[in-house]
Amino acid sequence: MKTKIFSVIAIIVSLVTYSQQDSQFTQYMYNTININPAYAGSRGVMSVLALYRSQWVGLDGAPKTNCFSVNSPINYSNLGVGISVINDKIGPSNESSISGDLSYTISTSLDSKLSFGVKATANIFNLDVSKLNPADQSDPQFQNLDNVFSPNIGAGVYYHSDNLYLGLSVPNFIENNHYNTNDIAIYKERINYYFIGGYIYDLSSSLKFKPAFLAKFVQGAPLQIDLSGNFMFLEKFVFGLSYRWSASLSGMAGFQIKDNVYIGYGYDLDTTNLANYNSGSHEIFLRYEIFQRTSKVISPRFF
Repeated sequence: MKTKIFSVIAIIVSLVTYSQQDSQFTQYMYNTININPAYAGSRGVMSVLALYRSQWVGLDGAPKTNCFSVNSPINYSNLGVGISVINDKIGPSNESSISGDLSYTISTSLDSKLSFGVKATANIFNLDVSKLNPADQSDPQFQNLDNVFSPNIGAGVYYHSDNLYLGLSVPNFIENNHYNTNDIAIYKERINYYFIGGYIYDLSSSLKFKPAFLAKFVQGAPLQIDLSGNFMFLEKFVFGLSYRWSASLSGMAGFQIKDNVYIGYGYDLDTTNLANYNSGSHEIFLRYEIFQRTSKVISPRFF
């Protein structure tokens, strides 16, 4: 059984290292800053988010992701800034990235805004081939990579009002190749295109419903579409479901502990053959916000 599981992991790792994709999150609607720099400062407060994701629990070498981000408007200007740190561990690979975001916002009506953003990212990639246990240790495609540095840039646009948001972004424009001393490409970053959106319906004075979507396209991989629906009760409790097309079904729950503290949890159940080898994926995050004197969000937002 261990051999069979290890074979599955080896296949997954080989696919990931050939056509690298950005980290994926079930609760993407709360973590928009990682994929769209135009989101920086859009909530009108300093927003701090910490997230942990454990994917395919029970499968050796399965992805584990740690994420930390801060974004804020700059005083009362049209500018917003953000910084994000992400660490991905997948089998024998370990990648860390730190990104800086800058946004500029214009008002398009009394209650709607359009933002433009740019992102600069530094990536550090490591590969420990001893965890792969290759049959031929001298194979040039299986050599360690230590602290391989690569820079990148990205951009995005983000439109939002009190009830609606839409965003289009490319976090990384540069397709970096990483090579070993024999000039064999074993890791390649691909351009990821994102389109997100959501709308909030006020069903009653105490109940809101928000359908949302995320579409991601990357060369060499199928189009990924996430569809979700969340209900908010009494502006405190959030429950919902999400479906990643041909991949997984997820349940989500959240609680507004205080006006400035929100905690959320998501569980993914695979709908592919991988479900036979793992017990699902877990994701938890905590958001803390620092209000200025006149910027307090009176009604908690879904995004």
